[in-house]
Amino acid sequence: MKAVTWPQVLAWRMRRQFLEPAGGAPAADVPVAEVVRRLAGVQAQVASAAALAVAVRRAGPVPGEVARALWEERSLVKTWAARGTLHLLPAAEAPAHLALCATARHWERPSWQRTFGATPADLEAIAAAARTALSGGAALTREELTAAIVEETGSGHLAEVLGSGWGTLLKPLAWWGVLCYGPSRSTRVTFAAPERTVPGWTAPPPPEEAARTVLPAYLGAHGPATPEAFDNWLTRKVSRKKDLKGWFAAVEDRLATVEVEGVPMQVLREHLDELLDTPPTRSVRLVGGFDQYVLGAGTGAAYLVPAGRRAEVSRTAGWISPVVLYEGRVAGVWAAEDGDIAVTPFEDVPSGPLAEEAARMRALLAS
Repeated sequence: MKAVTWPQVLAWRMRRQFLEPAGGAPAADVPVAEVVRRLAGVQAQVASAAALAVAVRRAGPVPGEVARALWEERSLVKTWAARGTLHLLPAAEAPAHLALCATARHWERPSWQRTFGATPADLEAIAAAARTALSGGAALTREELTAAIVEETGSGHLAEVLGSGWGTLLKPLAWWGVLCYGPSRSTRVTFAAPERTVPGWTAPPPPEEAARTVLPAYLGAHGPATPEAFDNWLTRKVSRKKDLKGWFAAVEDRLATVEVEGVPMQVLREHLDELLDTPPTRSVRLVGGFDQYVLGAGTGAAYLVPAGRRAEVSRTAGWISPVVLYEGRVAGVWAAEDGDIAVTPFEDVPSGPLAEEAARMRALLAS
């Protein structure tokens, strides 16, 4: 079994995620969907953070390109995906991501049903009503969709939960492919039927078929990894062990095992030689909040985020700070203050490269 170190792994991930080398970011003519695909999706709870995640990986970012990919080109889909959070996903691969998210089936738990007052039968009825409401192809606001569902199902007791910004009852519908986000109407979010609004949309496939799309995407950005790391990224560790085993078995012919400082992990066979040949990096990079480089590993990964600093990276209410990367590790956090970049380092970071990155980030934020 071949062996690599964490510094090698982190340098390889940075290359795969278009974070290095400094001049190696894709040019503006590379489709936005390709950048998002390479990252296995981009978290989009905060729209500006998602746009920055794309821009920081561009040699020449173009303002508004994410919105155009979403609402004009329709090459991206905005919907609830991994960990129940909003993501940008490539339209062609979104159904596979949703299929694996749906396997968590948290709505079948008695505790969930007691908390939200909905049964699996209620969700089935809500999904049918939503399909009808969205069948004309028009996007509906949350309030309009809630009213249509309540009128169709008579589920007035669920109106408050349906109208919640958390989307608790709508997430399963997203994973079933019933709805996705539409373009905002003023300050209000809207929902649409992807089968009506996304060209070439297909229904979410069976999980093992979906795994043949999602697992290579994840390992191509965030490998090498264990099944447990993949599950943490996908569902926050609630997948059934037999499901994880089946998904990895579905792509077994594409996998190789590599030892990362004593721990066997999986990597795509096609990436093994490149990983083995990747030297550690000395680079300094700034990435924004909720960046996939951090989320792919998770803030609990001590090889990436110092254990004693985790609270500064993963803050209250699920907020993930913008971070400074040095040698691939999280070496500090930063914030935009009065047109400048204020850095809180966790260790000594070379001042010259840090100043260059801060200048680049200022320009990105001002564009």
